[in-house]
Amino acid sequence: MSTVVDIDARGTQHCETTALGVLLRHQGLDLSEPMLFGLGSGLSFVYWDSKNMGFPFLGGRVKPFELTRSLATGLELELLVQETTSSRRAWENVAAPIDAGHPVGLQLDSYHLDYFTSKVHFGGHVVAMYGYDDHAAYLVDTDQQGGAVSTSLTSLARARAARGPMTAKHRSFTLTAPRDLPSPQDRIIPAITACADAFLNPPIANLGHRGIEKAGKLVRTWLQRTDQPQRDLPQAALLMEKAGTGGALFRNLYRDFLAECTELHDSSHLRTGLGLYTEAATLWTEVAALITKAGESGEAPFLHQAGTILGDLSRMEREAMQALSRLEA
Repeated sequence: MSTVVDIDARGTQHCETTALGVLLRHQGLDLSEPMLFGLGSGLSFVYWDSKNMGFPFLGGRVKPFELTRSLATGLELELLVQETTSSRRAWENVAAPIDAGHPVGLQLDSYHLDYFTSKVHFGGHVVAMYGYDDHAAYLVDTDQQGGAVSTSLTSLARARAARGPMTAKHRSFTLTAPRDLPSPQDRIIPAITACADAFLNPPIANLGHRGIEKAGKLVRTWLQRTDQPQRDLPQAALLMEKAGTGGALFRNLYRDFLAECTELHDSSHLRTGLGLYTEAATLWTEVAALITKAGESGEAPFLHQAGTILGDLSRMEREAMQALSRLEA
């Protein structure tokens, strides 16, 4: 058996920030989950639909692992990423740092993990691994999944080898903080303005504020988009509120990040952004509730109301990001 000592197995709400928190606390850097999410410029929006999808997906964050890369760049952390098509090499990439006393981040398909109660394929799931024995791997996942958990080595191997949307080739990673670590406070404004710029200037209409506006138009058609609205609409709403988003499609996390920032920086632009995202978070939860009601009742007016609110949210978040883009270091 090999186990990293002094692991703070504090489960939080979102998988990637949960894993990052474990790795960074082991390096002596203890940041809140909203701060990790914000410093990684994690907020976004995507309306994702295609012919091979059973139902549209609303996403509220950047692509899997992009948050980790942005956070590492901003804090000047050494990010060592390893990928391979070999299961044997993949295990060596994980066992070696754990044997040396360092936890490891893994990207995998959560469907195969023993402790996951919701059996849905998601290849962008991230966990921290801190130990193993002859039969099991010891992981830290979100609070929702149990925090400090274990899964069989066989299930872990399947999860890491899975192929499909958002999967990576047995991706594992470690983080090392430099001795002269930049002050996280100094990285707040660059992280916010980078996030705002991406949100305000999306390359396609499915992303950012344009994506929210598009969702407001298309959500009205969702009853015609599926033969099983009682299943698909509540499931879409559940993913917005409960699937590691922290509620309100990650807007609660970003609201709390901005609230922390206002305690560190005196800025009217920050306060404007915080006020708008506080209101937006409430409205996103209302949208999810309306989508659920539409699926359960089959009544289209609930979706029309959700679409109207999404139109308001597009304008509201655009205004918030315009204010935040004016921040100066």
